[in-house]
Amino acid sequence: MKVTYDPEVDVLNIIFAEGPIDQSDEESPGIIVDYDRQGGMVAIEILQASKRLPIPTAVEYSVASA
Repeated sequence: MKVTYDPEVDVLNIIFAEGPIDQSDEESPGIIVDYDRQGGMVAIEILQASKRLPIPTAVEYSVASA
């Protein structure tokens, strides 16, 4: 997984897998989800990220233990 934030255009990208994008859907205004040919989620793009997230540059990652 790769997370990038571009402050010049205020866009946050969360990339789950590298590969071709077959379809993109705007799930809600300013939230775009990209899918591969098999329907798997490839990426999420959040437009105007600084207005939607408290700190778009902060990332926390954790793995829940069983």
